[in-house]
Amino acid sequence: MFGRSVTLFKLLGFEIKVDLSWLILAALITWSLASGLFPEYYQNLAVSSYWIMGVAGALGLFLSIVLHELAHSLVARNYGINMRGITLFIFGGVAEMENDPPSPRAEFFMAIVGPLSSAGISIVLFLLTFWAEQMGLPVEIKGVAAYLAWLNMILAVFNLVPAFPLDGGRVLRSLLWKWKNNLRWATSVASRVGSGLGIALIIAGIILIFMGNFVGGLWWFMIGLFIRSAAQRTYQQLLARGIFQLKKVKDFMVEDPLTVPRTLSLQEFVDNYVYKYNFQMYPVLSFGKLAGCVSVNHVTSVPRDEWSTQTLSTILVNCNEETSISPEEDANKALEIMNRTGNSRLVVVHDNSLMGIITLKDMLKHLELKMGLDDLDDKRK
Repeated sequence: MFGRSVTLFKLLGFEIKVDLSWLILAALITWSLASGLFPEYYQNLAVSSYWIMGVAGALGLFLSIVLHELAHSLVARNYGINMRGITLFIFGGVAEMENDPPSPRAEFFMAIVGPLSSAGISIVLFLLTFWAEQMGLPVEIKGVAAYLAWLNMILAVFNLVPAFPLDGGRVLRSLLWKWKNNLRWATSVASRVGSGLGIALIIAGIILIFMGNFVGGLWWFMIGLFIRSAAQRTYQQLLARGIFQLKKVKDFMVEDPLTVPRTLSLQEFVDNYVYKYNFQMYPVLSFGKLAGCVSVNHVTSVPRDEWSTQTLSTILVNCNEETSISPEEDANKALEIMNRTGNSRLVVVHDNSLMGIITLKDMLKHLELKMGLDDLDDKRK
């Protein structure tokens, strides 16, 4: 879902990360508040005051989203779900769960706590706004507090819309899951509602653009695309986990994979392997034994004029937990590593011996065939 992210700090044991796309959002919000909203509602202030309010508003939004996602994460941890952290990106934030909720009850409370936390923040900020008014505090403080109060209330209400992957959609999924005791069916229904909302927002965005509101229309269009994509992707991920949960890595690995010798020069490696096979990572052998792994990124760290003189032995690294896996591991574990690291190929290792390679392409091919057969069965029933 994300591009490159940066870890900012840890809060209650959770890593708080920001995707670089969020910086775009922060800049746009600061600019729109400083040049549009605050000058309109609070006139005759210094230009510097508006920009200070704009920055404070953007930082307040950042903190509000972190607290919203932190509420999700704390409840998830209470139900034994491992959380990788919280990442802010251009459309908001997400608490990164490694597994699906264990029960409808867990799903319900994990979902509902998000809007409740935003509503609670909103109430506190409305009280702060009232207090600032009574105490005669600077209008800048009152303005930022009022803006964040309304913003959090809007976030709470919008997230209650029963369309996956919004919190309201997760609440809907939990109720359907409880009713039918079928997570797959509940996710399918909630995802279809989410896709429908996404399409509606896309259409609304197009209408707004044609009516002359280009910026507003573009935002609705992009949010609609994101919600529709996220709803469909979540259902596909659930299906994948269900299909792979009884499979082992060894069921998908390719034995006798393509390897490279550690004595190979970088230039020969690029010419005869990278350009020919287009893989990002290769296992390296020395006297028939696994010596490590080498990737295209390792090669680019060496100046090009040294490629003909340096060998792979100078840049290879140990095949660690981000590039290797045991043949007896659950296949879902391989998918989790690939999703987390971006590596589409993992070395399959047992007792420091190379057993094979497992690739995302092969796993997705199996998934496509299995889902196709399941769809045929559903149509015949």
